Amino acid sequence: MDNTSALRTFTLSGINETMNYRITIFSLTLLYYCVVLFVNITLIVIIIHDENLHEPMYVFLCSFCINGLYGATGFYPRFLFDLLSSSHEISYEGCLLQAFAVHSFACCEMSILAVMAYDRYVAICQPLRYHSIMTRRRLAALVGSSLAQCPFVSFPLGIFVTSTLKLCGSKLQKLFCVNVMIYELACSKSDTLANNIIAHATIQIYVLHGFFIIWTYVHLAITCTNSKEDRVKFIQTCIPHLVSLIVFLFVIVFDLMFMRFGSKTLPQSLMNLIGIKFVIFPPLVNPIIYGFKLQKIRHRIAGYVSRK
Repeated sequence: MDNTSALRTFTLSGINETMNYRITIFSLTLLYYCVVLFVNITLIVIIIHDENLHEPMYVFLCSFCINGLYGATGFYPRFLFDLLSSSHEISYEGCLLQAFAVHSFACCEMSILAVMAYDRYVAICQPLRYHSIMTRRRLAALVGSSLAQCPFVSFPLGIFVTSTLKLCGSKLQKLFCVNVMIYELACSKSDTLANNIIAHATIQIYVLHGFFIIWTYVHLAITCTNSKEDRVKFIQTCIPHLVSLIVFLFVIVFDLMFMRFGSKTLPQSLMNLIGIKFVIFPPLVNPIIYGFKLQKIRHRIAGYVSRK
């Protein structure tokens, strides 16, 4: 194919390995997606419905769940459709849209983790000034920036640059579309220079997010050693955040390293599992961890269950 004008579809060849078990995989995937929808929507409804939970920490948790729904919906419906389809083609525009959804989900996740770390820092290290610092206006600004800063600035630009590439292939060795896999099909590697610059700039921004989170929790850990009350608050409200952070960083860093340096000779089924783990774990792990660990959330869930 000479250029993008001739290329109107991509073939997701990674799904071929699942076809022998597609009914089983479809059933399990559909069940898993329903569970993801249920737990995230449940937390969102509880937080919106209960005015006692209209506090910054729970508002950030609500945005966490919304992003989890967004990321899961960017992958699972299309994957379920492909499992029942004999053709594993996706339109050029649909592929770019899915790549945007998957990447922006990951970026939003990191941004939300960063503002949640800031919220815990203010709550524990400056408790007397907490309400004067975390005003509704600042809360709205933090939520808005975490959902819209880089995901809706860098990646639209990256997607635009990708759409201008001349491609010499249409097969993606994956279950879904990602920018990296698309511009690996470029006829000339020099054409991907702009995309590489945008990708590296975006990665550096989120590396800074990571350093900020690490610095925040080191400072919190040191602060909490001096007070039993602070230690209790740290355990109750920061441990879920740390677990979410560790899960997210593990799956995303592993995925990035594998895409860059992983062996292409591994079985396709194993490569598929590695490739989708960051849309498997965070959307379900995060709401479950917070639902069980945060006392107010746990009590609200128990109250609704006991009433029924």
